[in-house]
Amino acid sequence: MKDPFPLEPLPWLSKAVQPWADYLSLPSLPLHIHEVLIACLLYSVIYWPISPLLSNLLVGERYRSLPRKRRVNWDAHVVSFFQSTLINGLALWIMFVDEERREMDWQARIWGYTGAVGMIQALAAGYFLWDLVVTSLNMDVFGPGTLAHAVSALLVYSFGFRPFVNYYAPVFILWELSTPFLNIHWFFDKLGMTGTKPQLYNGLALLFTFFSCRLVYGTYQSVMVFKDIWAAMNTFPGLELLKGASNLPGSNIPLSDAMRFLTTSSTVPTWLAAAYLISNLTLNGLNFYWFVMMIRAVRKRFQPSRPVGGQEKQAQAVLHAADSAPSTASVRPRRRKA
Repeated sequence: MKDPFPLEPLPWLSKAVQPWADYLSLPSLPLHIHEVLIACLLYSVIYWPISPLLSNLLVGERYRSLPRKRRVNWDAHVVSFFQSTLINGLALWIMFVDEERREMDWQARIWGYTGAVGMIQALAAGYFLWDLVVTSLNMDVFGPGTLAHAVSALLVYSFGFRPFVNYYAPVFILWELSTPFLNIHWFFDKLGMTGTKPQLYNGLALLFTFFSCRLVYGTYQSVMVFKDIWAAMNTFPGLELLKGASNLPGSNIPLSDAMRFLTTSSTVPTWLAAAYLISNLTLNGLNFYWFVMMIRAVRKRFQPSRPVGGQEKQAQAVLHAADSAPSTASVRPRRRKA
């Protein structure tokens, strides 16, 4: 599927980034660098001035009375809500309509590329570029941990421009289906709606999407990507893929499209496989832990008042930290902490 982004690559920008792409072995980056920068600009405009204007209009004094640090955090949550909703919708759409992606075999799932999936990769990278800038400018709000996450997330998303496991980019983006509900939960707390029926219904939707998308679907897809990476480690694509005389085995994808960036040196080095698999395994383990703690935190809001113990405090904190670690093929967009 061709890149559906409404603007074509800018020749001068692609040319300017080409030397860096060659040096860093990111051959598809010049085709999507304009999307990375436009996405970063869009999120910046939403952060300011759109979020302050809308927040003043919709909640008025509640927003204006917030101290600077809380306003910065509020505006970051607005960006996170918009970004997670947008990229989830695009990921679902691409998974349904991108026939090239649907027909990929294991080699194409590792080294393959389609313009549509490249766009998803670029929009996610643009978010983390914005994240890096905002965090750097507000270290007193977000701290060094958030800065380290922004840097690592941007680096890991950049691996997708090798290209590497682009097939799985929209798959792991769907872990984010719970993030809009997580942001809404946060806003309910800040707007004095803790324990209300709307927060209850939203909490149930949050738990359902988190369980189904991360624990069930996410775990299954992690096993599938592990299998593909294991098959590709320190091996090279079959010669029939490099000759360009036939389509991918068992599929209808022309080499010139899905495997256009394939070369005789294409492989999955051990360091890349290890970094990917370790981060994915870590996040899968955290997902199960977070789910238990999120249940405790949601239940806490609808039980009679009682002294808050250590476990309850920890559970409440999870609702604001569960989305602060990596995911897409290894790292995912996430909203800010409270």
